Amino acid sequence: MIRRQARLRREYIYRKSMEEKQKLIQEKRDRIKKSIDENRPIPTDLRKEALDLQKGIGWKGEDAEAVVQIDDEYRWAGCKDPKIMITTSRDPSSRLKMFAKEMKLVFPNSQRMNRGHYDVKKLVEACRANEVTDFIIIHEHRGNPDGLIICHLPMGPTAYFNMSNVVMRHDIPDVGTMTEQYPHLIFNNLKSKLGIRTTTILKHLFPVPKDDSKRVVTFANDDDFISFRHHTFKKAEGTEIEMKEIGPRFELKLYCIKLGTLDSIEAAETEWVLKPYMNTTKKRQFLSIADAEENDEE
Repeated sequence: MIRRQARLRREYIYRKSMEEKQKLIQEKRDRIKKSIDENRPIPTDLRKEALDLQKGIGWKGEDAEAVVQIDDEYRWAGCKDPKIMITTSRDPSSRLKMFAKEMKLVFPNSQRMNRGHYDVKKLVEACRANEVTDFIIIHEHRGNPDGLIICHLPMGPTAYFNMSNVVMRHDIPDVGTMTEQYPHLIFNNLKSKLGIRTTTILKHLFPVPKDDSKRVVTFANDDDFISFRHHTFKKAEGTEIEMKEIGPRFELKLYCIKLGTLDSIEAAETEWVLKPYMNTTKKRQFLSIADAEENDEE
């Protein structure tokens, strides 16, 4: 098992390096093509290799070679339903245990495990051995859930979220019954590169639903806070739809994405992190389309 994991890790690093080379070549090719289209001189740092790029890979067009996304951690998603393991921080409160049970009902094909005295490395190894696709840890502060870690297995990524405004099922008045149908997913205002990456991490926690499913899970972004809502619906008179919240309810704020798993997080590369200076600059939205527009203007 150890040799197999080492071999898979080496293959993963090799595919990752190959994709980085492809991305670099594609960026250079796009810069050259943009200069030619706008009738401007080719950038000085690309003049020596411009002809080699043109002869080697051709220009972007119908017959151009596409950049293959080899290092896609979710390339096998959809072949089979995800298998999720949910646990908590050590010595959890009764409220955190109850919230973990509710999260088990939110994610289909998930199991809840008591943390006990096991360390993260042993838990990740056990999840890999049992073909778990995602490992989720819920943290708390003074009895209130305040953190969510989603680790995709076997190679990552690992996303860190702050959690706030948690309202559990038992705190919602007239809460509906929890159905076991696979839910439909709604993602709102997550259109930047970071938003799409976050959507990929979250949507692959759920299997593909059937068309007649009456359950809906919503992730709505507003000022970089992702609101999680959970409803069931049914047709009322005419064309009206009657919705009923079945909980739980909370807000998520992404603050870090690591290209690795929790057992090797110290050596993992940081894909994105929320830095302190970002809060002192002018108001920015990293998950919505505003982020992409700002980058284009710069």
